[in-house]
Order: sequence, then structure tokens, then C-alpha cells
Amino acid sequence: VQLQASGGGLVQAGGSLRLSCAASRIVFSIVDMGWYRQAPGKQRELVATITSGGTTNYADSVKGRFTISRDNTKNMAYLQMNSLKPGDTAVYYCNAEYRSANFWGQGTQVTVSS
Repeated sequence: VQLQASGGGLVQAGGSLRLSCAASRIVFSIVDMGWYRQAPGKQRELVATITSGGTTNYADSVKGRFTISRDNTKNMAYLQMNSLKPGDTAVYYCNAEYRSANFWGQGTQVTVSS
């Protein structure tokens, strides 16, 4: 399984970014996908997940600002991030989960300046 995250960058507070996760060597339509983030000195935390059936779940801190989606025809997962805050600064990782197996991408840096 390979997961390639992209789309990170530097943005001012209030701005938007769209992260993408390209999956390969996996039957994408049957796995649950997720985005996690890790800020310096902090543990990795859940941002959002989307099941194979399309059910979404969000951390309280991003509800109403972030939207997770997936395109099974392209083996892609996305995280649309709006109204970004300095507290959203972190390395963002995409994750694929199938039963008890978890797979991680390499991470993409998101920096939000005040």
C-alpha cells in the first residue's frame, strides 16, 4: 500500500488549502480513509475520517471548517480546509484502514500564519 499526501503549504489565517491523498496498491473502495495531524511537541490526532460507505467523522476542532471526501474512481481522498487558524499548523497525514490494518502516507506540512 502506498499513500501520497500533497497540497500542504503556507497560508494566512482565514485562508484555505486542499490536501490530496493518492492511494495505490490497494482496493481503495473498501478501505476507510482518514486525515490526522501532528503539531510540534504534540501527539498525532484525528482530524477527519470517511468510511468506505461515505460516512464522515470530524474532530470537534475542525467541524464546520474542514470537509473530507473521496473519489473511488481515482483512488483519491481529499481534505478541504477553510477558515484556517494558526492552531491548525501541523504535519497532516493520510491514513487508510481496513479491518485491523493501518497504512500511513508520508505527511504534508500545513503552516498557518497569523
